[in-house]
Amino acid sequence: MTLTSTTVSPTETGHGWTGYIPTLADVFSARKAIRPYLKPTPLIESPSLSDRFGCRVLVKCESLNPTGAFKVRGGINLVSRLSEAERQRGVVTASTGNHGQSIAYAAQLFGVKAVIFAPEVANPLKIAAMQRLGAEIVQTGRDFDACFDAARIYAEERGAHFVHSSDEPDLIAGVGTYTLELLEEAPEVEAIFVPVGAGSGACGACIAGKGIKPDLEVIGVQAEGAPSFHTGWKERKLGIIPDSDTFAEGIATRQSFALPAAIMWDTVDDITLVSDAELKRSIVTLLEATHLVAEGAGAAALAGAWKQRHRFSGKTIAVILSGGNLTNDVLVQALTEERPW
Repeated sequence: MTLTSTTVSPTETGHGWTGYIPTLADVFSARKAIRPYLKPTPLIESPSLSDRFGCRVLVKCESLNPTGAFKVRGGINLVSRLSEAERQRGVVTASTGNHGQSIAYAAQLFGVKAVIFAPEVANPLKIAAMQRLGAEIVQTGRDFDACFDAARIYAEERGAHFVHSSDEPDLIAGVGTYTLELLEEAPEVEAIFVPVGAGSGACGACIAGKGIKPDLEVIGVQAEGAPSFHTGWKERKLGIIPDSDTFAEGIATRQSFALPAAIMWDTVDDITLVSDAELKRSIVTLLEATHLVAEGAGAAALAGAWKQRHRFSGKTIAVILSGGNLTNDVLVQALTEERPW
């Protein structure tokens, strides 16, 4: 798959981004904002995974958040900080599901109208969840990038507040709170593996993790069939790939964005690519070893950790189980096609 570089650099602003890069102080501030609404998620040690990987493996269970994913942290932090005028105009965003759920959840908390654009073929569990949270759903386009363009135009025409899925400092600061929790409970962790779609989760880990523990390694994991950020990171260019080819909709992103690039290019230690078969194998492994359900994107961190397990032999690593919105069809495929690690 060929990545076509654009002329945009990470120091230029994205849509709605002022150029401000969130700091560790912003993550601590975000924790105050979300604390009344979210409990810390469990950090569990899996002896079974540790035996298989040859290192101590901790799993941060972000799938146990109310929306089944870590992104709800960012949604609450962002919507809580909107002015009254912005809340009155409502919010519009684009999402394959988990980001949309985070905005819908936060909008419901604060009495704000939310319109979520999603691809025509989207995870039905995520669509239903957003509707239950009171959001208006508009399904259009073949993937995230297509519905993203439609959402931005819709917001501009109606004067609504457009929420970018990644070029939003408040989203990233909010997401970074899971790393605060992780390091407070297990300061001995030497590396964190995080899935990368648009990049907010890895950005939060870099800001909070390295802000507290500079020698901490943050390793992003991206699908081989959607490697836009991986290639852009290697070439130090933002870019767009013509198509994505992965069942893991949470990381099926065809373009990289300015704010995550500005953060991650100089802070993330590595980005590793994993196949769809490896993602499915990780789903099965997590289910067997921890009794936790992970969607494709949610299992990506474990797949990346398996590929790099020899480098961390005898050390302590953490994997972020970032999403648990798994459909029955994908679960059956994974159980039928793949055996655990």
